Amino acid sequence: MTDVARTKRSGGRAGRQTLRSSHEPDRDAYITRLIKPYELVTDEGLELIEHNADTILEEVGIEVRDYPSAIQRFKDAGADVTGTRVRFPRGMCRKIVSATAPSIYTQHARNPANNVQIGGNATVFAPNYGSPFAYDIDNGRRYATITDFQNFVKLAYMSPRIHHSGGTVCEPVDIPVSKRHLDMVYAHIKYSDKGFMGSVTAGERAQDSVELARIGFGGDLQDRTVMTSLINASSPLVWDASMLASAEVYALNNQATIITPFILAGAMAPSTSAGVATQTLAEALAGMTFTQLVRPGAPVILGSFASSMSMQTGAPTFGTPEPAIVLYTMAALARRLGVPFRSGGSLTGSKLPDAQAAYESAATLIPTLMAGTNFVLHAAGWLEGGLAIGYEKFILDDDQLGMMATFAKGLDLSPNGQALDAIRENPPGNHFLGTAHTLANFESAFYRSTTSDNSSYEQWLEDGGDDSAKRANKIWKERLASYVAPPLDEAIDEELKEYIAKRKSVLPDTFA
Repeated sequence: MTDVARTKRSGGRAGRQTLRSSHEPDRDAYITRLIKPYELVTDEGLELIEHNADTILEEVGIEVRDYPSAIQRFKDAGADVTGTRVRFPRGMCRKIVSATAPSIYTQHARNPANNVQIGGNATVFAPNYGSPFAYDIDNGRRYATITDFQNFVKLAYMSPRIHHSGGTVCEPVDIPVSKRHLDMVYAHIKYSDKGFMGSVTAGERAQDSVELARIGFGGDLQDRTVMTSLINASSPLVWDASMLASAEVYALNNQATIITPFILAGAMAPSTSAGVATQTLAEALAGMTFTQLVRPGAPVILGSFASSMSMQTGAPTFGTPEPAIVLYTMAALARRLGVPFRSGGSLTGSKLPDAQAAYESAATLIPTLMAGTNFVLHAAGWLEGGLAIGYEKFILDDDQLGMMATFAKGLDLSPNGQALDAIRENPPGNHFLGTAHTLANFESAFYRSTTSDNSSYEQWLEDGGDDSAKRANKIWKERLASYVAPPLDEAIDEELKEYIAKRKSVLPDTFA
């Protein structure tokens, strides 16, 4: 933010911005939660869901489409195969995953200071994923471009509250589908030095991602996990070739995968929360088992994405109670299984960064933190049920992530936190404004929002009378204007460009 001094009794907008910019929160590579996860479901209830998931795997099975080698892997491990239907003996998947999948792993970044822990008491925030449209209040809704993609990578890199660069932060539709994965991975390496995600739309694109990462990390990954990539089931109860081929590439190279059923309750799963959780667990267990059969010990995350649905229109809805219940349930099931968990974010069906966007996102983000989620995709920028990424929404969400990081620290019971000396030294009836304790803590006692306005009405009006979206609009522009790229060795940059040019020369220009 611009550091402008202006003397005024109340400080004025510029004065408040100076205060904010001089007191950005301490930058942590990830959140270490000091609060216990909220347990919504009893052990008996969780055991019932696990039993029912095993029943689905045993009796109904999983359809594996167009990937015979995956079917053979399952068969060799003891599954019952009939054509493309794979049925698993009760407990088989859980036993395989529990035996080899790590409960915690490190995703390495180009800058080691940005390495993140995935699992345990760590929470990692990553931005929006997969939107074909971009939105800002100046230009409205439009198809996203590679410039938008690069902008959001830069904004995520600059944020002390976003720990991960993400993956397909938006779809750059101005580049052919067959080639855009190369530009996206390059943007993550070039414009950020945080961890990132690879392409998953085809096995060869996953392999390109591995090769680009190898170059970006100096030519040898040394078996380090440097990507955590999203693998979605085709719910209900289907795994297809594109996802399995990508998962296989990443597992073979010791890169992490997030095995996530993407479920619209009532359409892609039963309408009840217990039914959604049961099907989610069954599908995820099958996918995670596949990664462990490819390479025992390959990092894997149990993912859950479940939204409710308007039974009147069929549209997905967000911020409702039922997906939060599923989120809490799945987080507990992941802990019982002993693997990291992904879910949540700042989700909304709103088309604008308005009140609906705020309350729906908060109704998703708070359960995300309270459930103990380890990897949070869509933490910033999500609009329109994921169809759009919003610049202003990104900034407003980013501010809320800072609040969640503060909340995750829990109650400070240090001597300073207890404040007994301050209470002893201050006579009854006297305020604490001038005490030594207040003076020592005033800069860090409370979270300071970078987007909210808490001035008087008169001062707010004098400063322009902006609403939160307009304030966020100014912030993202200021941040992009002040962006400075992280260091990248010129020889590595040239090698990345050469690899991309070579690959593009043999790929067709397909936009579908």
